[in-house]
Amino acid sequence: MSQKNGEGAPVAQEKINTDIVTLTRFLTEEQSKHKEATGDFTLLCHALQFSFKSIAYYIRRASLINLSGLAGSSNSTGDDQKKLDVIGNDIFVAAMRTSGKCRLLVSEEEEKCLVFDENPKARYAVVCDPIDGSSNLDAGVSVGTIFGIFRLAEGSQGKQEELLLPGSELVASGFTMYGASAQLVITMKGGNVNGFTMDNALGEFILTHPDMKMPKSRAIYSVNEGNSLYWQEEVKEYFNSLKYPIEKSGKPYSARYIGSMVADAYRTLLYGGIFAYPADKKSPKGKLRILYECAPMAMVFENAGGQAVNSRMERMLTVVPEHIHDRSGIFMGSYDEVQKVIDVHKKHGH
Repeated sequence: MSQKNGEGAPVAQEKINTDIVTLTRFLTEEQSKHKEATGDFTLLCHALQFSFKSIAYYIRRASLINLSGLAGSSNSTGDDQKKLDVIGNDIFVAAMRTSGKCRLLVSEEEEKCLVFDENPKARYAVVCDPIDGSSNLDAGVSVGTIFGIFRLAEGSQGKQEELLLPGSELVASGFTMYGASAQLVITMKGGNVNGFTMDNALGEFILTHPDMKMPKSRAIYSVNEGNSLYWQEEVKEYFNSLKYPIEKSGKPYSARYIGSMVADAYRTLLYGGIFAYPADKKSPKGKLRILYECAPMAMVFENAGGQAVNSRMERMLTVVPEHIHDRSGIFMGSYDEVQKVIDVHKKHGH
């Protein structure tokens, strides 16, 4: 009850939401929608969730205990230290091995595909970049984990060649961004895109962005213009058209480039626009890995209503990697923005 003269004004009541959808609850409810579900996929996702929570914890502590920087550097006494990119990989490997549901694991940090022979009946394969953007860690810039899940064919021999698949074969994909808070974005094949935020007090990922949909267009572009010297003519023409619009009334696009793929992709997913890392004369194949960077991101963007293509303007999800660490150029973002790239390339006969 408020009193006269403004004395003793009522204290704002905090509205407490008691019906919280955690990632664990979300996965359990998803499982119950599929009569044929055995629970294996759900258990695998729980193991993934543990990896993300662990990495988020270590990243928060990193600057305190000198974990940032890259593997191979040593501390003041000359001892080699386990750096975050190595720790992230070790966490992933242990979680997937002990989940009992993962047969194959491809990691950016491992030259070869890891085969878990202790789980011969496991039906899933996981592909991941455990800490994408680790070179930015020392500057406190957001880094992230990108992941994809494949279901192995019946009679799988557990060989890495079985994973040379297009992204259209992914059963689920997503990424976690370790920023001011840990954000997890996940999508299933043909499903919606859902965003979760880590609540450190509860130690749980909470559903905060249900059914994410990208704006159809937005005047923002995200690309490393330092590489423009090496770009193909059509790529230069496209980006120049954004910066120097022909119409008198046209405003130039805003540039936003962080340099951590996950952070740039997450912003593009939320606000719209385009993220690009084109193949160029210096990297004719492109820089980003098809299997565990491009394909999982492309699935997220398509399921959110966007588009993703490679530098040959092929739909990213149809591209088959030649080997597990094969690379590609990529353009992904709002539907209309990616369409503009495709149109410029068509004009050049691509």
